[in-house]
Amino acid sequence: MVAPAFLRPLLAAGLLTLTALPYSVAAQAEPTATVPASCDNRDFLAKQFAFENGGSKADVPVHICGTVLAVSPKAKRTRSGWHGYFYVAVTPSISIRIVSGLDEMKAPNWPWVAKGDQVEVVGRYYYDSIRRQGIDWTHHGTGWSWPVPGYVTVNGHKYD
Repeated sequence: MVAPAFLRPLLAAGLLTLTALPYSVAAQAEPTATVPASCDNRDFLAKQFAFENGGSKADVPVHICGTVLAVSPKAKRTRSGWHGYFYVAVTPSISIRIVSGLDEMKAPNWPWVAKGDQVEVVGRYYYDSIRRQGIDWTHHGTGWSWPVPGYVTVNGHKYD
């Protein structure tokens, strides 16, 4: 299999391999009840790579960290409540959208994150398509469809 262009720098740097991904596609069928205790961007990248290359599209728990690249300045109301959106760089060339359910989180008024902040995010990675993917369920709550509590830590301050 030929690696997509966005993964080639990671392969060259030894941060990712195609022959021994740390996450199997078969394991994506059911979300696990836990995530790594510390951020694991390699795990996230392996899951993203599997999704983009025909693996199961079942949502999976992730624990990432990185720098905030952009923030939507206004919260948006959806059918499931108020949400804040921002993008996190997990590598110098790969970022992911973070969706924060503001009705569920113990946090100040939006935006409570800014460009350049260092963040750590635990949540549910969803993949609908290359242009529709992100991490949501970044709050303490769980539900029948998602058993893993999430959070966002911004410059050392935890919001859940």
